[in-house]
Amino acid sequence: MSKRPMTTPREPAGPVHTSGAPGTEPGADTAPGSTPGATVSPDGTGTTDAEGAGTDGTVRVPGPYAADVGDASAPGGTPGATGTTGPAGRDRDGRAAPALDKTTDAPRSGDGPGRPGNPGGPTDAVGGPSPAPRRPGPVALAVGVFGELMITAGVLLGLFVVYSLWWTNVVANQEANRAGDAIRESWQAGGDTEENGDPEEPRVYRPEDGIGFLHVPTMTGDEILVKEGIDLPTLNGGIAGYYDQPVESAMPWDEEGNFSLAAHRDGHGAKFHDIHKVREGDPVVFETRDSWYVYRVFSILPETSRYDIGVLDPIPEGSGATEPGRYITLTTCTPIFTSTYRYIVWGELERVEPMSAERTPPPELTES
Repeated sequence: MSKRPMTTPREPAGPVHTSGAPGTEPGADTAPGSTPGATVSPDGTGTTDAEGAGTDGTVRVPGPYAADVGDASAPGGTPGATGTTGPAGRDRDGRAAPALDKTTDAPRSGDGPGRPGNPGGPTDAVGGPSPAPRRPGPVALAVGVFGELMITAGVLLGLFVVYSLWWTNVVANQEANRAGDAIRESWQAGGDTEENGDPEEPRVYRPEDGIGFLHVPTMTGDEILVKEGIDLPTLNGGIAGYYDQPVESAMPWDEEGNFSLAAHRDGHGAKFHDIHKVREGDPVVFETRDSWYVYRVFSILPETSRYDIGVLDPIPEGSGATEPGRYITLTTCTPIFTSTYRYIVWGELERVEPMSAERTPPPELTES
């Protein structure tokens, strides 16, 4: 700890009087606010007692730097502050002293580095330099980029699901409705007959346009247009297609055979979506221009290999049928939202009803 150099008080230039001391004459020179018994300091800036201590407990040192910081009489002093400063706010060693906040006795924030009073850099709450903001490291950057990519992928996946399971249904159903309306208008106009118009000759159907409508009340309340083919462009039109390969389907009006159909279970119309609701004994009706073909479900295979083509045979394997007949087979993917296996429903023809002029449906459709 440094020792303060001792100084010898200078002789006062004139008589020094003691405020309130015996013999003091009215009008004697006293320092304003001095304490009785104290004397005016030699430099005229304060009062001292007999031991040289100020009336407020501080020691007054004669000379140009004797005034306390905060003494109104000291050049550059600030009221209420402590310590010693010299002229123009300098300390004993001649260094510039920071200005003090009047309320906290702390350096004003404007006088720290980077502040209006002393530019040079950011400061913290008490005028010290603030730490520079940390830049994220490579790992943090990689994690941030990965997170953004995952969010983007999730959004795109959600949009794809909406497109696949909802929007494709909307588009396919609209397309199927237009095609179905065209078929019925053709029937009403008397189309799809042989050029010679001989009523004894079988009808000539145009499979690419559609051959009729499937009705399965326990699966769906909608009619399903049936066309030739099971390729994706055909089935994506919101219809059911009859097999042209690997096993060619028979037609309902054939004397015997297996009328085998396929349709989507999810997306693109999802016409067979609720095939699992069909039970043995339920009716399956196929409508053409001239007839109603009424089948009855007799067997169901909830799961089989997608390569099991025996289910399409004229006497379908796995159905329990042992003799030739007039069968109908419905096939689709399973489980729902996948195409791992195939779901099979078999029916056998019960009867054929001729179409009336009013196209009145059979009781299996009206009573369901």
